[in-house]
Amino acid sequence: MMRVGFAGLGRMGVRMAANLVTAGHTVTVWNRTGEKAEAFARDHNAESAPSPSELRARSDVVITMLADDAAVEAVYFGSDGLLTGPGGASVFAEMGTISVQSAARIHEAMADAGLSFVDAPVSGATKAAQDAQLLIMAGAEDKSVPLLDAPFEALGKRTIWLGGPGRGAAMKLGVNMLLHGLNHSLAEALTLVSDAGIATETAYEVIENSAAAAPFISYRKGLYLDEEAHDVSFTVALARKDVGLALDLARSLGITLPQADLNEAMLTAACEAGYDARDMASVLSFVRKGFK
Repeated sequence: MMRVGFAGLGRMGVRMAANLVTAGHTVTVWNRTGEKAEAFARDHNAESAPSPSELRARSDVVITMLADDAAVEAVYFGSDGLLTGPGGASVFAEMGTISVQSAARIHEAMADAGLSFVDAPVSGATKAAQDAQLLIMAGAEDKSVPLLDAPFEALGKRTIWLGGPGRGAAMKLGVNMLLHGLNHSLAEALTLVSDAGIATETAYEVIENSAAAAPFISYRKGLYLDEEAHDVSFTVALARKDVGLALDLARSLGITLPQADLNEAMLTAACEAGYDARDMASVLSFVRKGFK
């Protein structure tokens, strides 16, 4: 067991940090809203740190689960960020969805300081986070950062090592781009068949058992059939961010992604129509009302 620092107690992070405690690690948490970190510490026999630099000082490994590049910039490079404090953790992993450029910037800064950094985003929604069944996509060689083995085992069902810095971030953008495309196609399919007279619940059962079935279809069923009865799992705004990052990467590589372009346009329109804070399953409601 080791001292693990965890920064970012959002919908996913709070569940992941709890699993690290359950696995027997000594966990210290930090969150932008300090009260949330303090409450987690009280409820989970953990500690809270007043700043990212102090989080590092109390840890052997620091895991961050942050919302976007701006949050990463602040937590890693801010005036009291992870890279400012002396001593403490020498190994860091960012497990949120960020750009390849941001992952590369952190890796370079860490390497210059003699530290290790792995971009290791995850696939799986809040239920997978709670059950420690996340798939971890790690931007490094297998066994190159052994201190991450135990924390990753506490968080996920499997870690796939992708060979080098930034590849975890790139793989996550590819996976999420596919999921958001499926989200939109599912919304359109359900709109089509319901307008043709088939009950949505019955149509969903058919799709769930068809050749188009995927784990995504099953574990998000409740949200599609009754969004208001379920907690938000992943917002439309975050989906828009993900697709935008994927398109930015595509442009930097000189390739075009026509379907991703269309998905971004739909997500942008949905955000502008007031769906930004709703679950991405609300795209079904948006499509039914007419995609303008």
